[in-house]
Amino acid sequence: MAITAPSRAPQGAGSLESERSPFARLTELLAPYQPAKPLIALSLGEPQHPVPSFVGPVLAKHTADFGRYPIAKGIEPFRRAAANWLSTRFELPRGIDPESEILVLNGSREGLFFAALTAARYVGGRRGKPAILMPNPFYPAYGAGARAADCEAVYLPTTLANGFLPDLDALDDATLARAVAIYIASPANPQGAVASREYFSRLKKLADRFGFMILSDECYSEIYTQTAPGSMLECAGPDFTNVIAFQSLSKRSNLPGMRVGFAAGDKKFLGVFHELRNVAAPQVPVPLQHVAIAAYSDEAHVEENRRLYRIKFDLADQILGSRYGYRRPAGGFCVWLDVSARGGDEAATIKLYKDGGVRVVPGSYLARQQPDGSNPGAGYIRLALVQDSETTAEALHRLVEILD
Repeated sequence: MAITAPSRAPQGAGSLESERSPFARLTELLAPYQPAKPLIALSLGEPQHPVPSFVGPVLAKHTADFGRYPIAKGIEPFRRAAANWLSTRFELPRGIDPESEILVLNGSREGLFFAALTAARYVGGRRGKPAILMPNPFYPAYGAGARAADCEAVYLPTTLANGFLPDLDALDDATLARAVAIYIASPANPQGAVASREYFSRLKKLADRFGFMILSDECYSEIYTQTAPGSMLECAGPDFTNVIAFQSLSKRSNLPGMRVGFAAGDKKFLGVFHELRNVAAPQVPVPLQHVAIAAYSDEAHVEENRRLYRIKFDLADQILGSRYGYRRPAGGFCVWLDVSARGGDEAATIKLYKDGGVRVVPGSYLARQQPDGSNPGAGYIRLALVQDSETTAEALHRLVEILD
């Protein structure tokens, strides 16, 4: 069935509740209960692996740079390092121009948010109410960006049936003609699905035909256990027209608190993006950009990071087996489990916390209700395998013991 204009969350109190932070909602859900065992938090996707050893020395060397305002576009050495990394890591149509095709970000979240505002301003007139398309479930910054841009959020259900990616065949021309942008995440959060080159190419053709922007969230691209995920930029053509990729060091380099990332791609869009960010967005301290230069110049710590995640997914393979529809994800560090036969996602979340001290997130909190009343995240729970391997194994054993 085609996804048409009404594909948005119903208005009213239920909609307002669903737009709140999933973690605030989780805290309220669990507030009446006390865990029977020591708490193991698998709810927040906050990497717990060691911070790279070069961070301290680089910060010490550049401490004096905290004494000046950073330029919004990022220092030239950072932009060059990010461009070099992209060109080395991915099979791009050509090298990225660090002068016009890279912008530093204060973490990818603010970039993803401000990109929606930019797209609404940058893209020409639409046929009807401007819309921003996004996967469902999705990262909350996407929805916040659509609301701030005064665009209709069109939620594209990502389910097991469509490989946990938006079904491009289900998009009708009327909806695409109203789109100013589509958010795509590969690897997907929360399911870990990875888009193929063919998928990216099909999406690019739609963007060029209808004139909307592709905002490709690739912050999990370096977390995988087998095949390295590709980038939307690989299928963006020689000028990267209508495509912006977002990257972050939070997952790749275990630096969630540093708040450094970048946007790369279509230089015309980035020019308008830079104008907005130059007056409205947080700047990135210069010492942190120097740490990022070191991070993008080193792959050893990234491979070690992947090795640690491989160990934990090996444990998940052994402990979970095929329970709860578990399958090892192609990318990312999350596990997406079907607990619909265990009372549903909220009930399972409460039971795991109360009886086992394991804190997870109900899948319905990460998604929005579709027009037919369904919620693509309902019946699932998300686990982020961010703890050390021993703690992860303990949490998974507790989960099986309690839910089985």
